[in-house]
Amino acid sequence: MDGVAEAVAAWQVVRVPITHPDAARLVDEVQQEYVERYGGPDETPLEPAYFEAPQGAFFVGYLDGVPVATGAWRLRQDLVVDGSDRTAEIKRMYVVKAARGRGLARAMLAHLEDTARGAGAEVMVLETGAAQPEAIALYESSGYQRITPFGFYKDSP
Repeated sequence: MDGVAEAVAAWQVVRVPITHPDAARLVDEVQQEYVERYGGPDETPLEPAYFEAPQGAFFVGYLDGVPVATGAWRLRQDLVVDGSDRTAEIKRMYVVKAARGRGLARAMLAHLEDTARGAGAEVMVLETGAAQPEAIALYESSGYQRITPFGFYKDSP
């Protein structure tokens, strides 16, 4: 079995509240990464209720029982993209540095897309920045296209 297949075989994604200790620790880590890359944390206003059913979901990815990734989505009926207001916004996609390069971000993205689709989403959107070229490459290679900026950082590069 190759490294990616082994990693995926030991991979489990669990829906948790954003306030779950594993989720909170990983969100703190991604915020620190934003500080390193952008000079400050992500200041998008987010409420835990955004990620509660049926309007959203928050997930932690575990590799061999260790929390190594997060991903979430929230429905955004205020965004019309490709003629649909059945839009889900991806938030807090993150894989810890030690677990990168194993296909876990792509696996989490697929999980987010599947679960959001199951909740009625027709279009997925997200914000990412120029200081995250790995994220941009992942999303573009997964079929995402640049759209008119939206959300909290719509006026940022």
